[in-house]
Amino acid sequence: MISKAFVVLTTLLFSFNVLSTSFAFPNDPEFLKRQEMESTGSRTGGGFGAVNPPPPPGPPRFTGTKLVHDRAHPWKPLRKGDERGPCPGMNTLASHGYISRDGVASPSQMVTAVQEGFNMENQFAIFVTYLAHLMNGNLVTDLLSIGGKTRKTGPDPPSPAHAGGFNVHGTFEGDGGMTRADAFFGDNHSFNETLFQKFVDFSNQYGDGYYNLTVAGELRFQRLQDSIATNPQFSFKNVRYFTGYGESAFPINFFVDGRRTDRKLDMASARSFFQNMRFPPDFHRPSKPSSNEGIAEIFAMHPFLPGGNVDGKVNNFMVDPASADFTKPCVLYEDIVKTIQGLYPSPTGVLKRNLIKNLGFLYSSLSGALGAQCDQLFPYGQL
Repeated sequence: MISKAFVVLTTLLFSFNVLSTSFAFPNDPEFLKRQEMESTGSRTGGGFGAVNPPPPPGPPRFTGTKLVHDRAHPWKPLRKGDERGPCPGMNTLASHGYISRDGVASPSQMVTAVQEGFNMENQFAIFVTYLAHLMNGNLVTDLLSIGGKTRKTGPDPPSPAHAGGFNVHGTFEGDGGMTRADAFFGDNHSFNETLFQKFVDFSNQYGDGYYNLTVAGELRFQRLQDSIATNPQFSFKNVRYFTGYGESAFPINFFVDGRRTDRKLDMASARSFFQNMRFPPDFHRPSKPSSNEGIAEIFAMHPFLPGGNVDGKVNNFMVDPASADFTKPCVLYEDIVKTIQGLYPSPTGVLKRNLIKNLGFLYSSLSGALGAQCDQLFPYGQL
């Protein structure tokens, strides 16, 4: 039986964002207060300061469907230096100004953005955002890139941490993506037309021209088989095991207009998000807060255990019994903390304080969303 962790931990690769200028939410005093708290780390004026990260935002006051492709958030084309990456949801939010259009924002801004733009459930939004931030963000300046490494997040943290953004392979992004190629082939973050055509073909074959749960289950399994057969470094375990299934459900839960009830994504809308990083015209967000609905159905079509190709050979897949899976959510949490310890083996000062705080934010959302109590880990002590 699939635990509730299945529903909470599996979209990890696909969303986040909010505008970093106050005109986006002129009537939201809570947003303005959070913005003021974060002003110490503002990138305006070219300076970077150490930020004491504020607690993540709570749920918004209104959680129903509404127009999100509105006058306050027009789509604008990329400018030189803007960051975009493997997550079409975050790319779209940045291109519409729900976060800074340069693709760099704080975790609290990102949580607000995915709630406003996609009506993502609060605890789920906090978990996926702070997971990405801990693994790929700058924990001193409290800034994270949705694309590659950039000076816009501030000075580099001490090695081996990287603050490399969403594009870093093996921490948040991973193999077997639907419209992005495996990192082994050289580009894990750009839209891939060949893979999108497979997305379209499977939607035609199994969904009568729409992407739905049946298509998601078949395409997820096929992309795993593709990678096993072509990528000698293929890995699909721990965090990536959860994010891989999560990204299969994400388009159904967040890219279908909230006025529809059939949970089917048309191909024009799919291309708008995946390639053009743009809300379809007159797009309304989902009618209620969502996370990973449909994951159990997708997994059940072709159950697949975590693992990867071994010995640098294709078609040499082996199950990894030590990996987290949907029956062992606390193993996932433990793996995340171990990965972070590897990135920050001996932090001091502000960095240590911010690690402790961000790990606390992550844990509070994990335990609350799972319904299963994992033992909290304190690798850097407590404040």
